[in-house]
Amino acid sequence: MNINIRKAKRKDMPQVLELIKELAVFEEEPNAVDITITDLEIEGFDNNLFTCFVAENEKEIVGMALVYFRFSTWKGRTVHLEDLIVKKQYRSEGIGTLLYSQVVQYAKLQGVKRVEWVVLDWNQNAINFYEKSGATLLKDWYLVQLGEEEIKK
Repeated sequence: MNINIRKAKRKDMPQVLELIKELAVFEEEPNAVDITITDLEIEGFDNNLFTCFVAENEKEIVGMALVYFRFSTWKGRTVHLEDLIVKKQYRSEGIGTLLYSQVVQYAKLQGVKRVEWVVLDWNQNAINFYEKSGATLLKDWYLVQLGEEEIKK
């Protein structure tokens, strides 16, 4: 296997969307993905709202990591890792580590003081990996969301 980690291109978005859907199934939310290929193309490449890195084996995209900037009133500009996913049949091959390393390198090049993300409390493999990498799990914080219906009220 010859894995190449690179910045995603507009033409990669159909495969990236398939990975997003695979992640939704893994996270037990198979019907939660509303985003489209067009959304990804516009927001990622016309509006530059995110940066996506892909892991490519030959011509097949087998993993991806999607990041964007946030602003912390304590730290300034930070990088938020929204998703990191590797296709099921390619897991445990080190591809996730390569993508994670690319995200950390990107953050370093951007001069940010923090990279942050969320992980499900039952995803022990990911938790172990992140802790081994030196990341801190903030167990006294809650992820809070306001959904589309509540926003419209």
